Amino acid sequence: MAFHPLKHCLLAASLALTGLPAAAQSDFPNRPVKVIVSLPPGSGADTTARFISQHLSEKFKQPFVVENRPGANSFIGARAVAEAAPDGYTLFVGSNSSMVTNVAVFRSMPYDPVKDFVPVERIARFAMVVVVPASSPYKTLDNLVEAARKAPGRLNYASGSAGYQVAVELFHERFRIKGNPITYKGTAPAMTDVAAGNVDYSIGEISSVLPLIRAGRLRALAVTDTRRLKELPQVPTVAESGASGFEVFAWTGVFAPAKVPERIVKALSDAVRETMQQRDSVKFIENLGGSVFSGGPQQLRQFQLAEIQRTREIVKTAGIPVE
Repeated sequence: MAFHPLKHCLLAASLALTGLPAAAQSDFPNRPVKVIVSLPPGSGADTTARFISQHLSEKFKQPFVVENRPGANSFIGARAVAEAAPDGYTLFVGSNSSMVTNVAVFRSMPYDPVKDFVPVERIARFAMVVVVPASSPYKTLDNLVEAARKAPGRLNYASGSAGYQVAVELFHERFRIKGNPITYKGTAPAMTDVAAGNVDYSIGEISSVLPLIRAGRLRALAVTDTRRLKELPQVPTVAESGASGFEVFAWTGVFAPAKVPERIVKALSDAVRETMQQRDSVKFIENLGGSVFSGGPQQLRQFQLAEIQRTREIVKTAGIPVE
């Protein structure tokens, strides 16, 4: 084959502009992809990350390996992705806590959830559930609210992340009660401690609490959706229980480091969206108590920005201290 200097120079210039090697430009992915989750196993983010990763591994014929880096209010995991090379080989399955709530409750953060990341695709959304230990004397939400009013700040609640703390504090604000937060490194350990009777109550997303409810270890008092859930048909909504219009939910989505080439973002976004639109994916998420929540990069960014604004308003209204 003849060597053409002009074509060679144009190719080199093109690759130089992208900052990526030729193999990455023509064949992504050509090696394993790391999928970081900032919450521990058992969380909604972890569960959806593992489901997505399995399907992406099959589609791209390369391993998509989930790596849990919990702790420090998701700072550790999110920062690791923000500082990773923008080549598409490090992804982040973020949640409302890491990509929205942290901005509203922390003055200083080691990452910027907007500037340091490019949105890829939304995955799912999950209603939350107000829960108490199965052995708790509180049989209804009214029982819990009445006890909290009689002893302001004496009841403890488990907080698996900043997102859940905001949900609980919004619940407190609507019912004019107070509770004492006990923080954990994720929803799973928080709910395990509630189930053990070490904490009085909590609010957790349904995929994390449903197994414990079904096992008879947690009692569900109310759901935070606008309507009752088919998984818990006998459990009223918080709105039915006296807080009209109350709605909070958890969500998960895929993000990549800022400046990942648009071509790679599109390939990943299309693959995730195609996966989540399959019947088995819809059924998988529904079995967790959630719903598929797809939409492209632009929709995810618009949603994220709107949620940041809404959460800041909630934090201000509920009087949640900003750290």
